Amino acid sequence: SPPEEVEDASEPTKRDRSHLENTLKLNEEKPADDVSGVLQRLRKIYHSSIKPLEHSYRYNELRQHEITDGEITSKPMVLFLGPWSVGKSSMINYLLGLDNTPYQLYTGAEPTTSEFTVIMHGPKLKTIEGIVMAADSTRSFSPLEKFGQNFLEKLIGIEVPHKLLERVTFVDTPGIIENRKQQERGYPFNDVCQWFIDRADLIFVVFDPTKLDVGLELEMLFRQLKGRESQIRIILNKADSLATQELMRVYGALFWSLAPLINVTEPPRVYVSSFWPHDYNPETHRDLFLKEEISLLEDLNQVIENRMENKIAFIRQHAIRVRIHALLVDRYLQTYKDKMTFFSDGELVFRDIVEDPDRFFIFKSILAKTNVSKFDLPNREAYKDFFGINPITSFKLLSQQCSYMGGCFLEKIEKAITRELPDLLGSIGLGKKPNVLSCDITGCGETPKNRYRKP
Repeated sequence: SPPEEVEDASEPTKRDRSHLENTLKLNEEKPADDVSGVLQRLRKIYHSSIKPLEHSYRYNELRQHEITDGEITSKPMVLFLGPWSVGKSSMINYLLGLDNTPYQLYTGAEPTTSEFTVIMHGPKLKTIEGIVMAADSTRSFSPLEKFGQNFLEKLIGIEVPHKLLERVTFVDTPGIIENRKQQERGYPFNDVCQWFIDRADLIFVVFDPTKLDVGLELEMLFRQLKGRESQIRIILNKADSLATQELMRVYGALFWSLAPLINVTEPPRVYVSSFWPHDYNPETHRDLFLKEEISLLEDLNQVIENRMENKIAFIRQHAIRVRIHALLVDRYLQTYKDKMTFFSDGELVFRDIVEDPDRFFIFKSILAKTNVSKFDLPNREAYKDFFGINPITSFKLLSQQCSYMGGCFLEKIEKAITRELPDLLGSIGLGKKPNVLSCDITGCGETPKNRYRKP
């Protein structure tokens, strides 16, 4: 009957999804590269060479970052951040083809997502409560328990049987509402964001043309993203809602508001497109938007392909921090022992050292004695709090952390940083790209030729 025809005509046309499947290689029946052997070796290095020192010097109290086995074996994580209603949930629905299924993420013009939603692979569609996710030690989310029950009620997991989720996990976050105070959320929103930021392999910060103003919450978020610039991708979504001239102005305005927040030498990559299932508006630059979308998908693919390299590099970076922390505690302890006499009041002696570590060259001596970058040194204020909870007398000197069978803790972590982890990295590099050989064969150490000098 005619009314039905009219209804069909008003239904927006859906976009072709073939570029999604091709770029993300969803239809390729290639055997998954066997990473279990590499993961086993990585776990072994972590447990035997890094964890003993981490425990002995209570590193977790300083950084609140304990690495679980679930985290070592977890898939790459893609985090979606940004103001409310910019299309974060719609983008996930689109990438996974969840539209019009019972499990599509709820979207709308008002702030809709109030939970942290983890979208992961599972044999059938199902929802998992946050309390259950945190209790399951095989998942990498058990450390989230420390944010309290109020937060766990705002954490939800969705399992979806989708090819892409076999290789990656998505995390959708509540949109940033600038006039909302953190206390009103009932849990430490910024701390939770930081937890996910620390573990994300790719961070999509999504904006739309109507929400370019940067307020305090967003400023705080970018402060938390410091040091993760290489993982950040900025997305200007809903770009097909603007005419060309307007789009150029909005793109300029976005850069202008973000410039003071991201102080890196090169600007971050900004993708301009419209990430949802409906076709692009006519009269807009559909070719440009499609190319931008494919670039973004290639970026995502790259993260999936390099997941093992990223994991090993992440553990190595963690080991470097643990080693520096151990050297510092050892130095504080040595200074304390040197200053103590039979009649000294231990508490007063140590308060002197903690209040002004520079007077005793504690941080300088670490830089002088070891190959430590000054940019990796932790904040000295953090050690006042650290020793407030952990008395200096509860630690042993590094020289005493040795056993006849097990060797010395410090030597083991140094061997892991300089030899074992780089060797593990080299072994997967060789397996993946036969044309890129290790330095032993090619002699990368040769002096580079001066291409400006005439022969």
